[in-house]
Amino acid sequence: MEELDPLNIVRDRFDEAASFVPGLKRGLVDFFKAPKRIISCCFPVEMDDGSVQTFQGYRVLHSNILGPGKGGVRYHPNVTRHEVMSLAALMTWKCALVNLPFGGAKGGITCNPKELSEGELRRITRRYVVELGDDIGPHTDIPAPDLYTDEQTMAWIFDTYQVFHPGENNRAVVTGKPIELGGSLGRLEATGRGTVLVVQRFLDRMKIVDLKSVVGKRVIVQGFGNVGGIAAQLFHEAGACVIGVSDSIGGVVQEEGLDLAAVNLHKEAEDTVVGTPDTLTVSNEDLLAMECDILVPAALGEVVNANNAELIKAKLVVEAANEPVTPEADAILNARGIYVLPDILVNAGGVSVSYFEWSQNLANEHWGAERVNRQLEELMFDAVDRVVDQWIKLNEVASEDPDRTISIRTAALVSAIERVARVTLQRGIWP
Repeated sequence: MEELDPLNIVRDRFDEAASFVPGLKRGLVDFFKAPKRIISCCFPVEMDDGSVQTFQGYRVLHSNILGPGKGGVRYHPNVTRHEVMSLAALMTWKCALVNLPFGGAKGGITCNPKELSEGELRRITRRYVVELGDDIGPHTDIPAPDLYTDEQTMAWIFDTYQVFHPGENNRAVVTGKPIELGGSLGRLEATGRGTVLVVQRFLDRMKIVDLKSVVGKRVIVQGFGNVGGIAAQLFHEAGACVIGVSDSIGGVVQEEGLDLAAVNLHKEAEDTVVGTPDTLTVSNEDLLAMECDILVPAALGEVVNANNAELIKAKLVVEAANEPVTPEADAILNARGIYVLPDILVNAGGVSVSYFEWSQNLANEHWGAERVNRQLEELMFDAVDRVVDQWIKLNEVASEDPDRTISIRTAALVSAIERVARVTLQRGIWP
């Protein structure tokens, strides 16, 4: 059976990368794998009909070596402690990879937001923040939007925290807020924009035969939400041909290229892309297996796995979602010569602009969109360059073993681990 426990996957991938970091002590390895703090809370909430339901919430701080914790809060029926722990660890390596002054954190509430009213979601959010208390804060642990949470959720988090900390500048307690509450221009588009920037820089650096730029390339985006929808539009604007997109219900395909404006209009009206005029409806599984140049899984994890990795026909797989490619699928794609750009690099645009928002809040500033996008491009290009350089170096070292190739994911993790290890030793082991 393929290993699908998200926490075990993260730790196994860490072990693989750590083996390439010279001088990394066993004690540090154990320290980097274990979360610093896990909060698990159950709390009752009165529902609209007068009944009371109990909800399970989590907040995990994986590391604060580089700075306060940073990570989203997700609302989903399948949120588990292990999932939140794994995503918090990914955030540590993501922040380290793009040189942000944050450690990794993550939070979640086990609930189905599609079955909850706005008032119920507000009460759940406020009670969750009260349960976390001072374990979140502008210099402690800073939440952000994630799966099925948005700027309205972040506004409730800020307001609740403000009630208990009056007279202070509390805007930096959370990012992804509405602009009027100190949110940053460009934050909504940041993850999708970062995805396209990473692909453009990677192709520019690698000069892959038949894939030297996105211009004219056939792109499929699995997951037409905030990240996938924006990425699809930006790929189109960059000259690519987006031939397929999907949501949780199914996908649509147009071989000559989708009319993304028509897809968006249909989704707004019907709450799904399925049925968009002049398109062919396909399942998510069939969409993943379609022939294309660039495949962007931008929805849930583990969608590319041992069962379908042999069917993938893309030349480049771009992990806009968290952990959409399983380890066995990674190995299969790598052996087939299909490049996989890992999530800790691809979707780091969101936390990067969250850092810009946090910085603006602390300084009581407001940056223009041009400045935000320019600085995002600089961060993402720099991260890609370091990953590519690391990847080339590691493969030169491994070239003596013809049966071993180093993945781009491993190179990215090595770069991140090296930075956290270096800062840990610079700070010294306390006391």
